Amino acid sequence: MITLFLYSKRYLIQLMDSAPSSSWLQAFSFLALVWLFNCGCVHGASPAVKVGNFSKVEDAGNFHIYYGQTFKVIKNSADGQSYLLLQNNSRIASRTKYCTSRIKSFVIPLSNYSVDTTFFPGLVESLKGITSDYVASPCVLKLYQGGQLEMFNNSDYQKLAEFSSYFLSDTDQQPACNFATFVPFMEDTPLQRAEWIKFMGAFANVEARANQVYTAVKVNYLCLAKVATTRTTFKPTVAWMRYKNGLWSFTQEKYQLKYVQDAGGEILGANKNTYNVSDPDDLEEFHAILCTAEVVIDETLTSDPVNYTMSAFIQNLNVEDRSCFSFISNTSLWRYDKRVYNSVALDWYNGAVSQPQLALADLIEVLFPTGNYTMTYFRNIAKGEVPINIGPEMCDRDTSTAMEPTIVACG
Repeated sequence: MITLFLYSKRYLIQLMDSAPSSSWLQAFSFLALVWLFNCGCVHGASPAVKVGNFSKVEDAGNFHIYYGQTFKVIKNSADGQSYLLLQNNSRIASRTKYCTSRIKSFVIPLSNYSVDTTFFPGLVESLKGITSDYVASPCVLKLYQGGQLEMFNNSDYQKLAEFSSYFLSDTDQQPACNFATFVPFMEDTPLQRAEWIKFMGAFANVEARANQVYTAVKVNYLCLAKVATTRTTFKPTVAWMRYKNGLWSFTQEKYQLKYVQDAGGEILGANKNTYNVSDPDDLEEFHAILCTAEVVIDETLTSDPVNYTMSAFIQNLNVEDRSCFSFISNTSLWRYDKRVYNSVALDWYNGAVSQPQLALADLIEVLFPTGNYTMTYFRNIAKGEVPINIGPEMCDRDTSTAMEPTIVACG
C-alpha cells in the first residue's frame, strides 16, 4: 500500500513540475484523489479492485503507464495530458470525472471507441467507429463490411460523444472530454511505434495480451537485426528518397534510417537533402550522388500506385545518362506500397507499424536477396511488380482478439 502511494505521489510531483502554475490546483486535487484511491479513506468506499495485469513501457518515448489498485494513469507526452483510467467495478468510477487541460478520466475497459487514424496496433476489439477512410487494415474493413462499425465525419462532435473514447492522431483538432491522442508515428524507431499496442491495451484491460504480442514482435525483430549486422559483406548503400514539385529529397526520418541500419545497410550520405531537377548544377550533383547508390527506395506520393512504374520514376529523375545507376542494372528499385486499399491507404502505415519485424525482414531481402522470401510491404518496380489490393477477405483472425504476430524464421 505504501509503495503504491509513493509511486503515485512521485508521478504527481512530476506532473506538477511540468505544469504551469494555473494547473497546480488540479494537480493537488488529483494527488488527493490518488491518495484516497490507495488508502481507502473514502467513507463507504468499495474494497480495493485489482487491476489484474500490468504493462511496462520498455522502448516507446511518448507515453508511460502508472498503476494503482483501482486505476491506471497514462502520461502522454504528445499532448501533455494524463489519462486517468478508472476500473468500472470500482465505486469511484461512477463518482469521479476529470476533463481539464491536463487530466482526463475514462472508465475502463472501454465499452466502445472510435478512431481517426490508420494506425491500428493489432487491437480492434470494441472498435465501433472510424472517421478516416484511409483504412488499410483487412480486419477493420471486415468489421465495416459486416456493419459492426460505422464511418462518419470527424467534425460530428455529437456522434463522437456517443463513444467511450475517440483516439485521434490530429493534435490540432478541438479537444473533447473523451478524446485521447494516439500517435505512434511520433516515435523515432520501429519498435517504439509497435509498443503503442500497450497504450491501447491499458484502455481495454488486456495488458497481458498486449505484452505478449509486443514481446514476440520485439524478440523476432532483434533476432533479425542481429543476424543482419553479423554479415561480412560490404553494407549496401541505400537511397531512400521522394519526388515532389520538381524536387528530389532524401529521407531524414529516424525510423527509416533505423530500418536501414538494422537491415545491415548504409544510408546514402548526400551533402544536402534536396535537389532541384530544373537546376543544372543541382541535377549534376544529384546524378553523381545517385550513382553511388546500390538500392533505391522511392516513396514518392501518388494517387495511382498501380500505374507508378519504373517509367514514372525515370521521368521524374530527368537524367538522360543512367548507365552508372547500378540499382537499375541490378533491378533494385523499390516502393513500400505493395499492399494498398482503394489506391490511397497503404498497409505500410498500418500493418508495418504493428509488425515491424515483417518490414525489417523485407528490407533484409532487399539488401541481401535470397530469392526464396515473399515480400510483405515492398515491391520491386524495376521488375514490374504491382500492388496488391487489400480486402476484408484477407482478415484471417477473430476481430475480437488481438492479432497473432507473424514470426519470421531467424537464426
